[in-house]
Amino acid sequence: MYRLALVFDREGYSPKQFADWWAQRVAVITYAKRCAATEDWPEAEFEPRRVTLVSGETVAFWMAERGVRLANGFWLREVRHRDAAGHQTAILATDFIHPLEKVAAALFARWCQENFFRYMMEHYALDHFVQYGAEPIPETKLVVNPQRRALENELRRERAQLCREQAQFTANGFPAEGAAPAAAAFEQAQGQLLQQIQKRQTQIETLKQKRATVPKHVPLKDLPEAERFTRLRPVAKHFVDTLKMIAYRAETALVGLAREKLQRDEDARALVRQVLQSSANLRPDAEHKTLTIEVHPLTNPAHNAVLRHLCTQLTDTETVYPTTDLRLIFQFLGPA
Repeated sequence: MYRLALVFDREGYSPKQFADWWAQRVAVITYAKRCAATEDWPEAEFEPRRVTLVSGETVAFWMAERGVRLANGFWLREVRHRDAAGHQTAILATDFIHPLEKVAAALFARWCQENFFRYMMEHYALDHFVQYGAEPIPETKLVVNPQRRALENELRRERAQLCREQAQFTANGFPAEGAAPAAAAFEQAQGQLLQQIQKRQTQIETLKQKRATVPKHVPLKDLPEAERFTRLRPVAKHFVDTLKMIAYRAETALVGLAREKLQRDEDARALVRQVLQSSANLRPDAEHKTLTIEVHPLTNPAHNAVLRHLCTQLTDTETVYPTTDLRLIFQFLGPA
C-alpha cells in the first residue's frame, strides 16, 4: 500500500529515486526511457482493454503488462500501449494495486495539466512578470552545486562522443578489395579508433568517480560570491496568479453551462471568452436591491441562444455582489 502516487514525464526518470520513494511508500507512474535497441513486445501479448480517461470518455486500448527490473535491481510494473500503427508506449509504475487501465489513464491525464498550463500562458499570461525586483535567498537554502552541474555537462558530452565513435567503429567495414595496403590502412585506422574509444571510456569513469565526490546541492553560503544569485520577488506574482486561477475556474464553470446548448463542445471555451470580452451595461437598483448586467448580443444567432441560456442560469443562482446587498440579474439584450 502506498500513501500517494507521483505522475510525471520521462524527464524525472531515476531508478535510484524510484527506490527511495518506494521506501517511503510513495508510488510513481512515468514513461519508460526507450532507445533504438529496445525490443517491442510480441503482438500476441496485447489484448483490448477499456480505459476510462479523466474526461469520462471510455476508449479501447491494446495493452500488455510485465514485471521489469531496472539497472539498480529495483522491480516495478511495465505497462505498454500499442497503437494502430504498431508503436508501443511503455509506462513504468510502482502502483501495484490498481489495474493497468487505471495506471495508463493516470499518466494520460497529464495532457489535461499540460493543456491547462498552455491555455493559461496563452490567455491569462500566467508566465508574465507582474513586478520588477529581486530579493536575496537565505544563505542556508540548498541550491544546485555549479561544480556538479559542470561535471554533469562534461560527462554528457563525453558519453555522446563515445556513442558516435562506437557507432563509427561498428559501421566501418573491411575493404572489399582485400589488398594488403588497404587492409593495413583499415586495421591501423580501426586500431586508432579503438584506442580513442578506450581512452574516452577511461575519461568517463574518471568523471563519474569525481562526480560521486561532489554533492548535488550545497548551501548558498558555500558558493563563491561571484556565483551567488538572487530570486524574483514572488509575493505579488503569487497573488496575481491566484486571481488568474479563480478567473479560470469561473470561466470553466461557464464553459460547462455553454456546452448544454452547443452542438460542438470544442467551441464552448472560445464562446465564453468572446462573451467575457464583450460589452455590458451595469444598472444598480438600490430600491429593489438588484444589480442588472445587460449583456449585448453576439454576431452569431446560435451563440446568442447559448448566451441567453447563460444569463438565465446565472440569474437563477441569486448571487449577491460582494460587499453589497445587490442581487445579480443577467439580462440578454438581444431578441427573444
